[in-house]
Amino acid sequence: MTDVWDEVTGTQPAPETWLVLAVAAVALLVVSVRPSWLIARNAVTIAHEGGHGLVALLTGRRLDGIRLHSDTSGLTVSRGKPTGIGMVLTAAAGYTAPSLLGLFGAWLLTTGHITALLWGATALLLAMLIMIRNVYGALSVIVTGGLFFAVSWFTEPEVQSVFAYGVVWFLLLGGVRPVFELQAKRRYGGARDSDADQLQRLTHAPAVVWLLLFHAVSLCSLTGGARWLLGW
Repeated sequence: MTDVWDEVTGTQPAPETWLVLAVAAVALLVVSVRPSWLIARNAVTIAHEGGHGLVALLTGRRLDGIRLHSDTSGLTVSRGKPTGIGMVLTAAAGYTAPSLLGLFGAWLLTTGHITALLWGATALLLAMLIMIRNVYGALSVIVTGGLFFAVSWFTEPEVQSVFAYGVVWFLLLGGVRPVFELQAKRRYGGARDSDADQLQRLTHAPAVVWLLLFHAVSLCSLTGGARWLLGW
């Protein structure tokens, strides 16, 4: 048990810069190409809905459940005061969660805590599984969590390192595209009950203001995270 704890809390070497760039290129390809994005976007949805759920709990709301759907949409239901700062933060957490998780992951990697990142992600997914309320959502979280566990437990440190960097690059890059997709949908009259529209009703600030906030968070996280990952 002590050996496991030492491994989780210890540090591991980062891959060489060329490998970090190669992993970034693969992550960019996955996010940019539509067929791969339609599959990989499920992971972004897990982070999105997990962000809603976590902030709901942190602000004192009661989390009733989370649903993840095969079209990569999701729904998080919480109880509490229908207005106020708690509800605003909960609604704002979805589109910002993947990017902020990626930024935090990039910081962890710069400190060499690769195994801690993998085990932490596994623990968060296990906690999220308890709140999932549909079969597809449960399968998505189990498969994702199982992948993290398998890599952290059964593979060599070099493989763990490449995988961890790939996950963080994917979150940083994958956090950008959904905001542009939401903007495009709203431009053509769709997604009128999106997080941005809910925030408009809660705060009376135009939905475009919240879209700009989502863009700012995702792009700043990508910039900052990339500088950390590349050692700039």
